Amino acid sequence: MKTYLITGANRGIGLEYCRQLQAQGDRVIAVCRTPSEELLQLGITVKSDVDLTNPDAVQRLTQSLQGEMIDVLINNAGILERVDLENLDCDSIRRQFEVNAIAPLRFTQSLLPNLQAGSKVILMTSRMGSIEDNTSGGSYGYRMSKVALSMAGKSLAIDLRPRGIAVGILHPGLVKTRMINFREDAISPAIAVQGLLDRIQALNLENTGTFWHANGEILPW
Repeated sequence: MKTYLITGANRGIGLEYCRQLQAQGDRVIAVCRTPSEELLQLGITVKSDVDLTNPDAVQRLTQSLQGEMIDVLINNAGILERVDLENLDCDSIRRQFEVNAIAPLRFTQSLLPNLQAGSKVILMTSRMGSIEDNTSGGSYGYRMSKVALSMAGKSLAIDLRPRGIAVGILHPGLVKTRMINFREDAISPAIAVQGLLDRIQALNLENTGTFWHANGEILPW
């Protein structure tokens, strides 16, 4: 049995991670601001009232986890706010950087005492953060923050490798969640998480720092 800690666990991909990991017998620590009924019904450990952009909230959480070893840290929490060139909302861009890029890096750093050789750190990024793959433009805050997150992941892979900790930079695919208004052409969270867990299982110090699609494709930077 492994211990997984998942942020943004109250709905969508985070909730589905919790479901599947609990079903396979692993210990799950779910972190969120406000827990959903679906999350509470799973009977797993829930750490709520945690805003990852608030250093005091992060400190309280890490103090509550002192002495607990984490096998897999999944930085899943994130936001998507549409920002186009005609409506360049710089406050929104800053907010997305804070939530999508800075918070996961700071949270990972705060949990280093809970990680050990063989542990894994997962950053949930997006294909929209691929510079080469960008053919449609727009979405400035989300795209820019996800590029920053992927760069953080690459540096973490280098810095944590001597400690025996591997880092995965993962894109879930287009997933039918509230973030994209449950688009009909998207895949279900269940299918997405199945692929993501396969990538986590295959993650090691040889492929650490790679930008993966949940389906196993290596994505361009």
